[in-house]
Amino acid sequence: MAELKARLSEYLRFVRKGNEVTVYDRNNPIARVVPYTASGPLVVRESVQKYASLRDIRLPHSIKLDADPVDVLLADRNSEE
Repeated sequence: MAELKARLSEYLRFVRKGNEVTVYDRNNPIARVVPYTASGPLVVRESVQKYASLRDIRLPHSIKLDADPVDVLLADRNSEE
């Protein structure tokens, strides 16, 4: 990702020529940059239910975990170094 940030213009020129770029984070593919086409697969749909405000959207119930997610994330990141 750092290389993509540093050389974004160069990668976008590469994509503009019809190529694809796969973005990796610690050797894990996380995104793909592809040339834009007007008839591409992106479809924006309206919400099934209308809400007056974001406050009206009900959040899912929290779940009880055996481990702290932040500790798991930090352990994973430290194991990659």
